[in-house]
Amino acid sequence: MAVDTVLLYILGVVIIVVGVALSIGLHEIGHLIPAKKFGVKVGQWMIGFGPTLWSRRFGETQYGVKAIPLGGYISMAGMFPPGKVKSGAVSRAGHLRNELELDLVEGDMHDAAEDAAVQHIHAAGRARPKMDSTGFFNVLVQDARDSSAETIAPGDEDRVFYKLAFWRRIIIMLGGPAMNLVLAVVFYAIVICLVGSPGYSTTISEVSQCMAQTTSQSAANKTCAASDPATPAAAGGLMPGDTVLSIGGTSISSYEQETALIRASVGKPLVFVVQRDGAQKTLTVTPVKNSTTDASGATVQAGFIGIVTQQKLVTQPVTAVLPAVGANIVHTGGIILDLPHRLVQVAQAAFGGQKRDPNGPISVVGVGRIAGTVASSQALPVAERASAMLQIIASLNVALFVFNLIPLLPLDGGHVVGALWEAIRRRVAKWFKRPDPGPVDMAKLIPLTLAVSGILGLMSLLLIYADIVNPIIA
Repeated sequence: MAVDTVLLYILGVVIIVVGVALSIGLHEIGHLIPAKKFGVKVGQWMIGFGPTLWSRRFGETQYGVKAIPLGGYISMAGMFPPGKVKSGAVSRAGHLRNELELDLVEGDMHDAAEDAAVQHIHAAGRARPKMDSTGFFNVLVQDARDSSAETIAPGDEDRVFYKLAFWRRIIIMLGGPAMNLVLAVVFYAIVICLVGSPGYSTTISEVSQCMAQTTSQSAANKTCAASDPATPAAAGGLMPGDTVLSIGGTSISSYEQETALIRASVGKPLVFVVQRDGAQKTLTVTPVKNSTTDASGATVQAGFIGIVTQQKLVTQPVTAVLPAVGANIVHTGGIILDLPHRLVQVAQAAFGGQKRDPNGPISVVGVGRIAGTVASSQALPVAERASAMLQIIASLNVALFVFNLIPLLPLDGGHVVGALWEAIRRRVAKWFKRPDPGPVDMAKLIPLTLAVSGILGLMSLLLIYADIVNPIIA
């Protein structure tokens, strides 16, 4: 591999790493902005996990980058409500508070003792709830509550996440995925409207000489026998390099328009006006019925003349952006719904040598390899390589958007479901004139959260291993 090819490969990987980091960072900004807007104290904004490589504090928030770039997070005060305190603990805390406050009022303490007493009052008012069991899962739940309580400094008791109205919590949690959706739309708009995406032109690159040759097989790879009937294109005189200007009196401006006219004209002579070597030529071509594929990939019978057109970057109007994003969302959602089956296929490919599904799940390592291959491909013009890189980053943001909406903790969708459940419980209690049930204790789902995190970690390791030993070829 030449030095310049290696450098381009590395450049492609670096571009994707930076794109992933920015996408994750902006995802967390999507959480951070509404959290601060609603008054929640945010202690940290981090890209990655593990040891901190760099950090800087601005105001009350520490911003930083960690060593393992497989995600990110913001640390909000009071993610979990405190557990229910038993009545005995409440009465003892209240009694201690009253005694200490009385001593302070009477002036029986020196300054240092007063400071200690104030801290003692604060601790007594937030007495740790008694646990009914010391089981392993209860310990996990209580540790989560304790960690949440440690993020609440004196005076910030009302700047906590769990005290927000349910709709504000939903806005905060959806802010991250919404940011990724906006980024996907922006990148798709750049590709579709400005740079262009790979598509077919109206210039002919190949003409099959006989019906034994097909558009899926190069004419150079198949020899025509004397008895083989000629294709309509060859019989009509079309040649490689011809640019189709009109068909049957209709001006041709796109490959899709050209194909539609040909497919709908079985047995009907069509007058082709083409540009060849700077001059216009008029030819007559009669499509024949042949098996071909439609836009959905299904086999249909339609008009066929036997040509292959050149590929090029094709720009589209802005109205094509949202449908393209929507199609990618549907595709990504289908992969996630079928994830168990697809992961089995990945495992079989990783450990059994089977061929990888090019439309299957892939890790950041696989994405980096594809990006490096695209960037270093000398067969593609620079514009097409740039378009492909932008599409990769756009697709990554679609994946982040869809994946984070899965209704399981620790993903954003899990917090949204918790907030909705709390709203439903409180509404039902109000209808039936029952006491307010209070916030949903999401800390009780910590064991499930750890299980989901473990599964996601194992999935990431499997995909990374598969992308190393049996990668998807770009």
